[in-house]
Amino acid sequence: MATMADLDALAMAMPQTTKEVSEDGRPSYLVHGKMYCFHRSRRPDAVDPASGERMADVLMFRVADLDVKELILSDDRGVYFTTPHFNGYPAVLVRLDEIEPAELEELLADAWLARAPKRLARQFLDARS
Repeated sequence: MATMADLDALAMAMPQTTKEVSEDGRPSYLVHGKMYCFHRSRRPDAVDPASGERMADVLMFRVADLDVKELILSDDRGVYFTTPHFNGYPAVLVRLDEIEPAELEELLADAWLARAPKRLARQFLDARS
């Protein structure tokens, strides 16, 4: 499963990404000042159904729009979720320990593309082709 070290390495490999760290040590990743992923603190609206405890290692990823959000949330594995806080907002939540590094890399790339300036996004996509 993916780790915080994987998150940091993969996010910082995205072009022109900067990192901000909260007072309690949680990272946020930005492109041109626009956040595309962050490590969410334990919140009362994200509770582990098995233990009843607040979930740790929840990541928030921006998505292109609400249709993409619904598509991602329809994944039948139940890996992705949202909370009422994110209703109407183009973002999905995922527990870091429930995805593999390759899936994390794709999530980061898609989130980055949703926030990057168009010219930079085009350059990134051209380089990947």
